[in-house]
Amino acid sequence: MLPFAAWGFIKPVRLVAPELNGVTCLNNFICTDEPSRFTEATKLYEDSLQFVDVSVAKISHKPRVIFCATDTCFKSFGFDRAAAKTIGTFGIVISPRAWLPYYVRHEMIHHLQFEQLGNLKAWLVTPQWFMEGMAYSLSEDPRSKLSEPWEHYRSRFTVWYSQVGRERIWKEAGRL
Repeated sequence: MLPFAAWGFIKPVRLVAPELNGVTCLNNFICTDEPSRFTEATKLYEDSLQFVDVSVAKISHKPRVIFCATDTCFKSFGFDRAAAKTIGTFGIVISPRAWLPYYVRHEMIHHLQFEQLGNLKAWLVTPQWFMEGMAYSLSEDPRSKLSEPWEHYRSRFTVWYSQVGRERIWKEAGRL
């Protein structure tokens, strides 16, 4: 009974078997509610994965990404206002408005953070300025000014990162 209750009330758990939620999976990593857009989703996925691997750090376990082409799909996973969501190392859900390279890179950076720091530490301990600031900064988000607090987080991370550097980022992040 507990699995059925979780399926109904804790909607992000639907990442485990997205096919039961009305999406089609091309493989273990790329799913969408609009199969005619698999080519586009695959390109966004592969380009973003390569970008993060080269520019930030190597992702150990490729994330499952659900590319929702409709708001109905995105909401069915329990999300509404965000452009996209990363649920630890379990998966990523992209909303219709987030089918852009910097959004997918942003979420893959969150996946990398959860891999490097661990799900619990990343969710409960690591400061928001680090988690979001890193994702906005290193994804090369082209927006010159973000709304607050996101712009402050990006600025704070940029300063911190310039002092720490790429080689020590995870060691120093573990100390935050």
